[in-house]
Amino acid sequence: MASAGETKQAGPAEDDARRELYAYAVQLRRLNGEFNRIAHDFAGGQGLHATDVQALAAIMDAPEPLTPGRLREHLGLTSGAVTACLDRLEKAGHIRRARDSADRRVVHLYYLPEARSVARAHFLPLAEATARAQEGFTAAELATTLRFLTGLNEELNRLRREP
Repeated sequence: MASAGETKQAGPAEDDARRELYAYAVQLRRLNGEFNRIAHDFAGGQGLHATDVQALAAIMDAPEPLTPGRLREHLGLTSGAVTACLDRLEKAGHIRRARDSADRRVVHLYYLPEARSVARAHFLPLAEATARAQEGFTAAELATTLRFLTGLNEELNRLRREP
């Protein structure tokens, strides 16, 4: 047993687990870097900020129309920053804001179909690269990968919500 001040030596299984975790971290950082590069290229070509692209993704991926307040929570921005972001997106023709018919105080955010076409054209090479990468995997492997990515996203969302 190690006394105070001494560190216990990691066994081979712990070393393997650390190396595997490190390998995941490296690949996830590389993936994030490539995604950021593509998103920044899109933002620059559209006269937008990188945060605006994050907002577009959140609006597009939401199961129901987002409100500016929910977008603010999702992005972790101030109300003023979200308003400026939405102003840029609306001016650039990517979104529209619409008041709820039942409660005129509520504003919903919609990604415009024409803007989706512009985004699809820019991100098509990413979709094609994803399809090519999938070709080397079985359906079961892809299902496991999707399950892992879903779980990782859930954990990251949980971390973001915790104080």
